[in-house]
Amino acid sequence: MEVTLERHTFDVDTYHRMIEAGILTERDRQSPLRVELIHGEIIQMSPIGILHIAIVDRISNLITRLIGEQAIVRVQSPIVIPDHSEPESDITLLKPSDDFYATQPAQPEDVFLMIEVADTTWNRDYEIKRPLYATAGVPELWLVNVNKHEIEVHRNPVPGTYKSISILQSGDELSLPVPDVSATVSVDDLLGPRTEV
Repeated sequence: MEVTLERHTFDVDTYHRMIEAGILTERDRQSPLRVELIHGEIIQMSPIGILHIAIVDRISNLITRLIGEQAIVRVQSPIVIPDHSEPESDITLLKPSDDFYATQPAQPEDVFLMIEVADTTWNRDYEIKRPLYATAGVPELWLVNVNKHEIEVHRNPVPGTYKSISILQSGDELSLPVPDVSATVSVDDLLGPRTEV
């Protein structure tokens, strides 16, 4: 006898109501679970390690210094992709907003750049989140491969993928996709010295 499992999907509004109601919390304490909504499914996020945290901090601090007030830098915060996704990238550069998106959540059209730092999550980031961001029209995505100490730069989104992909390694430089910011950054500045993982 074949068993069919029924899956239930959620829209963004229902997902927000579940968070507000305290449904998405750890059982033994009231801290929120690390989850994100992807294609209507609530996905528990992987724990992040010390190297992952250090690289996210390094990148966000460097970019914040370089762009000043030309963009809002968010760390591990969601954007809304109507109607059934609310992924959390490690770093997002958003267009300036007077209220810092307090009254309207950030959406793909508000994004200059999304950065995913991946060590144990490379396959998920590449196979699930990259096509999601491309289809939503996120103009540029950097996938940081911690294990290879390189950055994949994805530009020119089309449904399901990016038309332009380049792999940058130690010694390479890239520019920040923020208007009125002419600064370039090196892979070494962004990732720091190579660390064995």
